[in-house]
Amino acid sequence: MYDLPSEFHFGILNWHKTGSEIWPNIKNFSTIPSYPGGLNRQHSVEYWLTLDLLASETPDIKRPCSSAAIRVKNSNEADIVFVPFFASLSYNRKSKLRGNETISGDRLLQERLVKFLKSQDEWKRFDGKDHLIIAHHPNSLLYARNFLGSAMFVLSDFGRYSSAVANLEKDIIAPYLHVVKTISNNESAPFEKRPVLAYFQGAIYRKDGGTIRQELYNLLKDEKDIHFAFGTVRGNGTKQTGKGMASSKFCLNIAGDTPSSNRLFDAIVSHCVPVIISDQIELPFEDTLDYSGFSVFVHASEAVKKGFLVNLLRGITEDQWKKKWGRLKEVAECFEYRFPSQVGDSVNMIWSAVSHKLSSLQFDVHRKNRYRRSEMFDRNRSS
Repeated sequence: MYDLPSEFHFGILNWHKTGSEIWPNIKNFSTIPSYPGGLNRQHSVEYWLTLDLLASETPDIKRPCSSAAIRVKNSNEADIVFVPFFASLSYNRKSKLRGNETISGDRLLQERLVKFLKSQDEWKRFDGKDHLIIAHHPNSLLYARNFLGSAMFVLSDFGRYSSAVANLEKDIIAPYLHVVKTISNNESAPFEKRPVLAYFQGAIYRKDGGTIRQELYNLLKDEKDIHFAFGTVRGNGTKQTGKGMASSKFCLNIAGDTPSSNRLFDAIVSHCVPVIISDQIELPFEDTLDYSGFSVFVHASEAVKKGFLVNLLRGITEDQWKKKWGRLKEVAECFEYRFPSQVGDSVNMIWSAVSHKLSSLQFDVHRKNRYRRSEMFDRNRSS
């Protein structure tokens, strides 16, 4: 992990270093800057991964031994070079022009990051292919992504990326941090205590692929056992959404401006069986998790047929629903971000996904280095 100046990471959280220190003292949890709440928090992936790498250098902090990433000081020993730029937070806090600014603070940080990385021997070694960059907010890294596209990205989806810059072959999809309260297994309401058949609350009028929300609203708004309403998670909306999901059998996850949203992960931790209506969605950890075991997938073209979705959901038996509900309770911890990280949580699952990408990355790098290595050997022998 690069020791980038604090303005690239915890400085954006108003952490002020003392002396020559680069990182907060994470031994004392109370001194670690907290991530802002609300919707900003859903894209906080880089925060948790950075803390986890710092914890690997701190013997006093106990972390799981399996699937854990460990920071090394010599980049030649590293499988992956981690770039600790809080890109999503930078977008949320610094992308708007202030005062007499002609260039946003977010753009300036991205320009500095590109210049820094391109000058590093570690980047030049494999053209950045072994670098890991987090850009979870769809609008984060808008400038830098085209210059750093050879790196491995951790994203929420591919909705606002060209396939040349981001794709499933090299990049990783990570879950949003859910904004509703996690329901414990003991408190999870069974089938008969979930009176709402299907639940959706959110923005109804969206552009691009999200226009399906309006079509579904017109189809479902008069169904007595379906809650389909405009709403926001701001203020008390988060608690209302959590209660609504926890009392519903199915939760609709419908494409919006981008293929994904945190609504899916709110549903999972509410043990509300997700109904995924988003043809272009890519899902976190699908190399490990079979989502069909705890979700229902519906093509958008079928969902908008009159009566199709209602009849499909009403046709799912109590036993079929219980199997998905039981599996939801088993996988919910995979969608929890924690510090310190724990076995099977989102942090460990992301590191595991990175590990899965390594074999193909190393294969590609080794093939392209065949003759470079031979030439170096010849030069050394002749000298």
